[in-house]
Amino acid sequence: MTYFNTRLEDVKLLNKEDYPEKGHKETKMRQDLDELIKELKIKDGSSISFHHHLRNGDRVLVQVMKAIQKTGAKDLTLVASSIFPSMADIVELLEDGTITNVVTSYISGPVGEAISKGKLKGSIIMQSHGGRARAILADEVPIDYAFIAAPSSDEKGNISGVNGINSCGAMGYAIADAIKGKTTIAVTDFVTAYPNYPADITEDYIDYVLQVESIGEKAGIVSGTTMITKDPVGLKIAQDTLKAMIATGLVKDGLSFQTGAGGISLAVADYLRDYMIENEIKGSFASGGITGYLVDMLEEGLFEALFDVQCFDLKAVESIGKNKNHLRMSGSQYGNPDVSCVVDNLDIVILGATEIDTDFNVNVTTGSHGMLMGGSGGHQDTAFGAKVSIIVSKLFSSRIPFIKDRVDVITTPGNTVDILVTERGISINPLRTDLIEKFKAAKVPTIDINDLKKYAEEVMGVPKKIEKTDRIIGLSQSRTGDILDYIYQVK
Repeated sequence: MTYFNTRLEDVKLLNKEDYPEKGHKETKMRQDLDELIKELKIKDGSSISFHHHLRNGDRVLVQVMKAIQKTGAKDLTLVASSIFPSMADIVELLEDGTITNVVTSYISGPVGEAISKGKLKGSIIMQSHGGRARAILADEVPIDYAFIAAPSSDEKGNISGVNGINSCGAMGYAIADAIKGKTTIAVTDFVTAYPNYPADITEDYIDYVLQVESIGEKAGIVSGTTMITKDPVGLKIAQDTLKAMIATGLVKDGLSFQTGAGGISLAVADYLRDYMIENEIKGSFASGGITGYLVDMLEEGLFEALFDVQCFDLKAVESIGKNKNHLRMSGSQYGNPDVSCVVDNLDIVILGATEIDTDFNVNVTTGSHGMLMGGSGGHQDTAFGAKVSIIVSKLFSSRIPFIKDRVDVITTPGNTVDILVTERGISINPLRTDLIEKFKAAKVPTIDINDLKKYAEEVMGVPKKIEKTDRIIGLSQSRTGDILDYIYQVK
């Protein structure tokens, strides 16, 4: 109500008998998942969101969705920031129509296989992490119920990722869900005294706090490859990647950097560390999903700060609780294209790929069999934002050439991918004439990507075409909301 255009003497005064009762607030605490689900009265067609900071250790998504299944609710949209093999039990919810549509940034394991084989009656939308935050905050992806796996919470709903038996560190991907969820529920196995701090999500966004026996197992955060490769081929690629980075002229004081958690990418970070120490270079920040390797570089003074949207290992979880310059960020601050975001301040990003084509389009969504087994995550966001994006990969995977005429699904468009480093040479996107000149000046040899493709096919042959049906089961979405590619059902 506004009073600026109202005569003040016409404003009705509040009578004392109408005063709200002092201190009267319904408790947020709940102890029984099934009873809470009944209380929420979830309707057909609702959208239910989850975050993935416990990664393959998460148990909240399955617990909640199985409880919703018991109510008979159908045609739900699952808005999960990522889906891991530990969530295999929801396949039956695809089959019986409890879940009809899925929106996610990453998917692997049995759920991805089931969707690829047509068990999802609706469709799957694959987004980037920044694109997901943008879509939620812009109300393009509405969230009716946001369930937030909370490593710790007080009874009012202040959530901290650094406290509790299943501490996960940063909780950046849950923040948009908490802000925009029509009803937001903190699900925790560790209730602590008020106030719980430092809070990643505060009580003003939380409607209920559900205490359960377990939200999962934080050991599952370390899923997949999070160790430096010892493979000689991978180490050569990492060494050549460092040469490529130096040739760009960006490896100097003030360097901002991001790398993934794959074996080759971590080897690049290790070689970079040695180079920075030897040449007394101090970077400004490293960002993304943070590993212990980047924590070491922070604590050695090689970077001023870390921007952390999720922790990839337990050393990173420990660090965010003790290092004041290990900074939390939301998914929006990380990569939302509608606002000022961290990826736009990156100098260099090191990324992996399932496959790349001669136009430098990258696929990290489907595997060589055509089934869903990944997703953009921050791939798109960082490739677009960084001054230089570098893809590192072996030329062959399981005897299948890495470079194609056209990737199966475009995850990251080629105009944002700058350099490819393989064991047989370095290719530069022809669009980056500035980099081509810099590499010539630095006397770092390069090779045309078409020549790399030709060599790989001479050794391994041309891969067979993936057999798919004509049914489109999903879309690969750009971080701005445009559609990059179709995803087809496999035979």
